[in-house]
Amino acid sequence: RQALEEMRALYERNQADVSEAKSGRTDLIFLIRFRHCCLLRNQRCILAYLYDRLLRIRALRWEYGSVLPNTIQFHMSAEEVEWFNRYKKSLATYMRSVGGEEGLDLTQDIKPPKSLYIEVRCLRDHGEFELDDGTTVLLKKNSQHFLPRWKCEQLIRQGILEHILS
Repeated sequence: RQALEEMRALYERNQADVSEAKSGRTDLIFLIRFRHCCLLRNQRCILAYLYDRLLRIRALRWEYGSVLPNTIQFHMSAEEVEWFNRYKKSLATYMRSVGGEEGLDLTQDIKPPKSLYIEVRCLRDHGEFELDDGTTVLLKKNSQHFLPRWKCEQLIRQGILEHILS
């Protein structure tokens, strides 16, 4: 915001000096060029900042899944939330298009698994959790379970489950 305010002030001063330079004051041309270079530098800095935020928001989709925690979403602008939702839909469309009928969830195995089942501890009450074979597991705070890695990896990233390392 400070950079934008500075850019606005530089632009207004340049506009005033340009009109004076047109009337014959050639000594202002160097000052106008200098301010213009400052404007271009600030523009590059702002674009680099926005691109970095964009990359971080894209990484949030891979880290937290399709639903962001409120604490993170609170710090995002409306445009950033809109971009996140469009990216989320685009990624979901792509994942449905590959991998046959059910699609392929690319967000599941960020790191290759060492075993198919892992032991997890529930950090907070979550309710019932259904597995592929139809069995349901009640995820209550401090309960421990032996579950398929790919089914609970998303819950681990969301902070609902904790992987217990032996």
